[in-house]
Amino acid sequence: MQHQITNQSPAEAFAASPEIALAKLAAHEGPILIDLDETLYLRNSTEDYLSNACPGVFALLILKALDVFKPWRWTGGETTRDVWRVRIIRILFPWTSFFWRKQVSKLASEFANRPLIDALRKHPAEAVTVVTAGFNPIVPPLLSALGLANFKLVATRLSTMVDRREGKLRLTRAALGESQIKKALLITDSKDDLDLLKQCAIPLLTAWPDASYRRALSNVYFPSQYLSLVKRPGERYILRGILQEDFAFWLLSSLALAAEPVTHIAGLSLLLLSFWTVYERGYVDNDLVAARYEENPKLSKAFHEQLVATPALQPWIWAIGAGALGTLFLQPQQWLFSFCKWSITLIATYICYKIYNRYDKSTRVWLFPLLQFARTAAFIVVVPVNLVGAAALGAHVLARWIPYQIYRFAGNGWPDLHLQLLRLAFFLFLTTLVAAATDFSIVISWPFLALLLWNLYRARQDIRAVLKAARRLELVTEQS
Repeated sequence: MQHQITNQSPAEAFAASPEIALAKLAAHEGPILIDLDETLYLRNSTEDYLSNACPGVFALLILKALDVFKPWRWTGGETTRDVWRVRIIRILFPWTSFFWRKQVSKLASEFANRPLIDALRKHPAEAVTVVTAGFNPIVPPLLSALGLANFKLVATRLSTMVDRREGKLRLTRAALGESQIKKALLITDSKDDLDLLKQCAIPLLTAWPDASYRRALSNVYFPSQYLSLVKRPGERYILRGILQEDFAFWLLSSLALAAEPVTHIAGLSLLLLSFWTVYERGYVDNDLVAARYEENPKLSKAFHEQLVATPALQPWIWAIGAGALGTLFLQPQQWLFSFCKWSITLIATYICYKIYNRYDKSTRVWLFPLLQFARTAAFIVVVPVNLVGAAALGAHVLARWIPYQIYRFAGNGWPDLHLQLLRLAFFLFLTTLVAAATDFSIVISWPFLALLLWNLYRARQDIRAVLKAARRLELVTEQS
């Protein structure tokens, strides 16, 4: 029978606890449709399959590149994302299927939904159909490992995008027929299955307490994972907080003195990777210390949910490698000396962050500018900056420190001080002082103009907001 939903949302109408789902399954006589991922198998088969790609760091890099370019935009949207991911991994890492077959028995024994499987085995095998958005080459070995190879299987084909675009209802209808669906009991955890739920006699939308979604290759370390998925989830912080903020000022304050601009940019990019690999370790330590010692730690939801590899040694390997190559690009004649200075800077930054994390919040106010100075100006131990660039970097540090002081001492959250406009003001003040002490001609140089334009561009919304809110006192008096 087809369900008509009126007062409740579909998800609410079909929701059933595991206990209710098992009770209704035990009492049902007729066709049974069972979801696989996070239902029969308490993980996601596609993600676990992709986790077998080796070498993991290169596979993770490929998956990240796919998430950046999003080729599924042209094949039906997000529903076809996994088709692209699995196809590319199978082409570039063809041994993944071999490793999957070797790993699948262990995964099945650890993440099988035993109560549900035991309940299903009390029904005739021909009555049960596993209906999944998982893929045909991936799911059969898993079903065999779960001891369910005798159940019928309706799965997504890798050879076409149609199956993922049109969903499980079309696949199930083609495999079983409309009449079987209308008599069936369906157990699934996915709200994407609402169309199929509405067609079944007994639709059960059930979340199993031990089920979890583990992202592919989450056990593989890669720089920026913790920052983008745990510390600053959903903020696009790498683009907005690092590239458009710190790195832009690294470039604009030093590029005028570079003999080879292209090599200079490449070298600074590598130093940025090197520095943030270590600085990210400071974020990890900050969250761990907060979770252990603070009464009300401010941790993102992802800290408790998102599995991200945070090894102690691998970030330093990345930092040393990127730092060695970056200093080679920037100072080939004095490479060893420059690399030693850079390494000492990284170690000093990490030690400073460890100390910062272990002191009370009022003390942190005076350690905070040291960390900001490190992320803003660490690169100057390798390459020189001009006077205007030094003023810009100083303004960058001050504009971050002042809101932090107010945040810590006032205790009312982060103040809305128009950070970008504050930095622009500091830049103009500091540049004027530098020009007065040295030579006013620096204010007509292209580095000054470039930094001024970038500061103006970044502060454009703050300037607009301040101008919109500005009121002349005599006009306000007349109106009142």
